[in-house]
Amino acid sequence: MKPKPSSKERDAAIQSIRTAMVEKKLTQAELADAADCHEKTIQNLLHGKPVREQTLFDVAMVLGLDYQRLKESWFGSMSTSQPMELKGEGGVVAPVYMGAYTRAAVDHYIGSYLTVRPAFAKQDAIVAYRTDIVWDPEWPSLLFEERERPDAPFSHRGRLYVPASSMYIHLVSLTKGAMRMVLVSQIDQTGEMRGLITTLNKQRAMFVPVSSPIVYLKRQEFKSLALGEITPKHPEYNIYKAYLETALDEGYARLVGP
Repeated sequence: MKPKPSSKERDAAIQSIRTAMVEKKLTQAELADAADCHEKTIQNLLHGKPVREQTLFDVAMVLGLDYQRLKESWFGSMSTSQPMELKGEGGVVAPVYMGAYTRAAVDHYIGSYLTVRPAFAKQDAIVAYRTDIVWDPEWPSLLFEERERPDAPFSHRGRLYVPASSMYIHLVSLTKGAMRMVLVSQIDQTGEMRGLITTLNKQRAMFVPVSSPIVYLKRQEFKSLALGEITPKHPEYNIYKAYLETALDEGYARLVGP
């Protein structure tokens, strides 16, 4: 069970949501549409009524709020009563099905990454955004969260699976039944991970499977980095394109066609 947060904590969470809605000039109906939920759900949220954690995450992504802080204020601190086989050992060892890795063994993954991949909808465009990786002691494992994506409602949040006998790791997210997997090389001495992303992309009236190279570049600051949709006219375009070409040219991933 999750302990109930104080009314003061939940009121603060509601106020942060309302403030962000005003700043982004979003109505309840517009927020519901962007977060892919019913307007009644947003009304419940704004009145402090129970909502699903996924709904809170989707709303945070749309409004650009810190999901972890919002969740802690809304739900209160997580309980430590999960089964050991799922929870891991003592808050410092991931569950066996995730690789049974220790926090000490993966500390070097913790940080923020410039994430670069081709745009799925526009030819020749590149998408760049931020991905944060942290350690989650309540469900011991590395947790990733995407930020500052140009298509914020589709931002993903998930966990890292680190096989002991592989040179690659998995960033897996499960959102409303849809699973997305990123398979990249383990982080190297320069703070880079390279590989493939496999997900769904909306093509006209339907979603279709897509796969492309993706690169994660560990960075200390993001103020000087170009984020969003990067077109060939952008001064950073060739630099980002070179990162993606290197992932394929150096054998970190291979796209097989007919």
